[in-house]
Amino acid sequence: MTRPAHESPSQLSPAHLTVRLGALAANYREVLRRAAPAAAAPVVKANAYGMGIAPVVHALERAGADSFFVARVEEGIEARALAHNARIFVLDGIAPGTAPALEAHRLTPVLNSLDEFAEWSARARSERKDLDAALQIDTGMNRSGLSHAELAQLASRLRESLVGVNLVLIMSHLARADETGHDMNWTQLARFRAALAVLPPAPASLAASAGIELGRDFLFDLVRPGIAIFGGSPLPGRPSPYRTAAVLSGRVLQVRHLEAGDTVGYSASFTATRPARLAIVATGYADGLIRAVGARGFAAIAGVRVPFAGRISMDLLALDATDVPEQALVRGTEVEFLGDTISLEDVAEWSGTITHEVLTALSPRAHRIYVDN
Repeated sequence: MTRPAHESPSQLSPAHLTVRLGALAANYREVLRRAAPAAAAPVVKANAYGMGIAPVVHALERAGADSFFVARVEEGIEARALAHNARIFVLDGIAPGTAPALEAHRLTPVLNSLDEFAEWSARARSERKDLDAALQIDTGMNRSGLSHAELAQLASRLRESLVGVNLVLIMSHLARADETGHDMNWTQLARFRAALAVLPPAPASLAASAGIELGRDFLFDLVRPGIAIFGGSPLPGRPSPYRTAAVLSGRVLQVRHLEAGDTVGYSASFTATRPARLAIVATGYADGLIRAVGARGFAAIAGVRVPFAGRISMDLLALDATDVPEQALVRGTEVEFLGDTISLEDVAEWSGTITHEVLTALSPRAHRIYVDN
């Protein structure tokens, strides 16, 4: 069925995610300022943290970004189609069967094991050409990267191992960068420096968004901002130095009036303690709201924070909007669930999770609107 010409997805969808491309670009520039003189390669994995990889990559390229990190090969292929000349690093490295695609799309794998190193080197030798790669060293995360023993083994036969491999980056990842005073950060820094000392000279990278805040010792040649680009605070409990980039909103379907003692929603989990006005909103967990936020979180109407009234359902929710001025609460009124009044950090705290999950949980059903501010 063809949609009538006067209808648009933004008109038909009651839930919207507004992505501020100008804020993304400003956040990239702020990263460069805070990390100077290091370069910055934005992390655009998971569909650019739920915001849409195509418009995000284009906005960051216009802001000057020439390198990106993704997690999966398929993300790298999508990014390559958008950024033809950028360096695109794939954090998963060479997952089984992906080497041909990595080479065909000029993706740079982050080699995380000796097996991956051997496979990439063998492929280069078989085709008689050098292939670019990054190398990850495990300095304490115990997740990805060469262990201390593997590093020693690699270092003992560097000439043989590096045949065909052009090492363009050596990196590691901090486990507790968001705890700025923790000794583990300095332990990992020392281990990373020791690894660099036994490897061929190459650009180095240790800091992601939180690591940038640890100071100059952690910056090296390249930083890998993720949550910072998308407006989140790298350090829990501290205001974000970055601009809000995502605004999740819905619309009031109807206003209902309750008497004291009336209940709302599944399991009647909300009971009015006074005469109240409810805003019923066509937004739910299928749009990306984390259901747990309803237990102690807030939304905002006309700049006024209003608590959830009962459980968030798949498609609907209720808000206790009694304190919103009556003239500001009508059918069609916009409700903010994430944005300038309700911060990303607020939602993460109320949901019992982290800002990264809040963003990547946002559903495609919430219609994306891209603006330049």
